[in-house]
Amino acid sequence: MSAQDIVDGQLAAYNAGDLEKFLSYYIDDVPVHSFPSGDILTDRSGPAFRERYAKLFASSPDLHAELVSRVTQGRVVIDQERVTGFMGDEERTAVAMYEVGEERIERVWFVV
Repeated sequence: MSAQDIVDGQLAAYNAGDLEKFLSYYIDDVPVHSFPSGDILTDRSGPAFRERYAKLFASSPDLHAELVSRVTQGRVVIDQERVTGFMGDEERTAVAMYEVGEERIERVWFVV
């Protein structure tokens, strides 16, 4: 599967609110970093990753991320997204960088 296919799969699962499918696209205990500092976001990494998205999906039934733009370089995919329905009716933009292995996402950076 290509890096883009894997990132597309996690985006589709995110939009469906399917926690288990969404998590299946990530390695266990995936590290999530802030960009540009590189600091690990402990409230979003490892075991907290599952908890964070379980709560988000449960509290945001209309959650939807629309892909605005994408850059792919080898196994790195950078997405800009427009997210609606976040925590009810909040709208925001997001930029995420994914380091993708052969089968799953191995590291994530969020521009914060």
